[in-house]
Amino acid sequence: MRLVKTFLIFIYTISIFAQQGKNVPEKKVEVVLGIDHVEKLDFAPSTKVQVGNDTILNHVIIPQKREITFKGLKPGQTSVMVRNTVGDIKAKFLVNITATDQSKVVQELKEFLGDVEGLEIGIKGNKVYVGGEIVVPSDIGRVIVVLGGYPDVVQLVELSPQTQRVIARNMQKEIQKSNMPDVTVRVANGLFMLEGVVSSDVDKTRAEQIAAVYVPDMIQNLARRTEAVKAAEKDIIQNFISVNAKKKPAPIPKMIKISAQFVELTKDYNKIFGFKWEPVLGGGGGTINIGKGADGGVTSSSSGTLAGTISNLFPKLASAKSAGYARVIQSGVIITKDKIASKIVKRSEKPFAIGTGEFVRTEKATAGFDLSITPTILPQEKVDLSMGLTVSANVGDPPETTSNTIQTALVVKSKESAVVGGVVVNKSSTDFDRNPPGGVDEVEDGSKLFSFVKSKAYLTNKSQFVVFVTPEIIESASTGTEEIKRKFRSRRR
Repeated sequence: MRLVKTFLIFIYTISIFAQQGKNVPEKKVEVVLGIDHVEKLDFAPSTKVQVGNDTILNHVIIPQKREITFKGLKPGQTSVMVRNTVGDIKAKFLVNITATDQSKVVQELKEFLGDVEGLEIGIKGNKVYVGGEIVVPSDIGRVIVVLGGYPDVVQLVELSPQTQRVIARNMQKEIQKSNMPDVTVRVANGLFMLEGVVSSDVDKTRAEQIAAVYVPDMIQNLARRTEAVKAAEKDIIQNFISVNAKKKPAPIPKMIKISAQFVELTKDYNKIFGFKWEPVLGGGGGTINIGKGADGGVTSSSSGTLAGTISNLFPKLASAKSAGYARVIQSGVIITKDKIASKIVKRSEKPFAIGTGEFVRTEKATAGFDLSITPTILPQEKVDLSMGLTVSANVGDPPETTSNTIQTALVVKSKESAVVGGVVVNKSSTDFDRNPPGGVDEVEDGSKLFSFVKSKAYLTNKSQFVVFVTPEIIESASTGTEEIKRKFRSRRR
């Protein structure tokens, strides 16, 4: 019994709603795809709207303004019923959705760009337009690419203020990363303003070029893209950067270590062979006088006995050989800056005596080297060396000083050695029948009966002088100190 009563109540309710719907006239509405249609209501509508086929029609209802907006999705026909706040049907619509060429374009654009925040797509005045303010910067590229395929679509797209601020931050970040930390970017009246200080006009131009990369031409201010408003034709990037020219600090000059080795080799050879015969009659013997007589003849007279001692009765043979060898090695190291003249001098003195007896005097023999050099670093790790060198050495006893001087310019690769120059001196002499062949004669009393000398002396002397130079480009004067310390440690052992 209870079930029957419930069923009767349900049937009654349906009949009441059916009666309500019959009393409401149905209104035909034409909706074109891409064009929203707004209907005014004379009652306070409920937010729940019944749409017969919601796949072809969408709606937006605003109870406060008593308005309902129909948005076509696909061509077709459907019914719409709108109720009041108590549930009564107060409006019935038969919506016919049609498609035109413009509506097809709108549908395509909505499929591509419908999810872009802040973008509006529609038809006004028989023209399809895309407008609004793009909020998400990453959507800019997609909008540009899609609209590039629809040249007849009116483009009213701009950047939202929020997006402009995001782009300004990206501009500033990229500019500051390019060694311009004092440059800032801010947005004013839709324009990007570059402010700050840079050190050159080149940096000022480069900052503006970096900023321009972040602003696509198709999404710039509308006033700039139209020629109708001449006063508004301003560049979207305004460069107010000041140039404070400062000299960049000069790069730290590189150092050059120059090692010079001086090698001098001397050889001498002396050979003598002599034959000498000089008999001498000693004093204290008799004498014989031969003269002219009064009659013109020859007369002679004698006194004492003719007697004496003959020294050097037998001939003397002199033969001797002598040879000498000396090698002098000197080295010098100097570190200097590129293109700076430098000099290193080394001197040593050796005293020696000259003369005998009361005529002895002291002299000094000086040896050493004097190096003046100006290096210049060239490309490919090569060094131009302009140098002057004087080297002196002592050879023999008493010492004999020999000097060699070189003035030259050459190009040497870093860490490679080059022979700067050398001097070779060969000296030879031969003496025949020099007296005395073997040395100084003894002092003898008496007269020489005769003198017979036959001798030969051969003297040869050879001197060689060679200079080696090795330049090395280094970053600091401390380079190589470990090697020097190691050498000193090894010498102590």
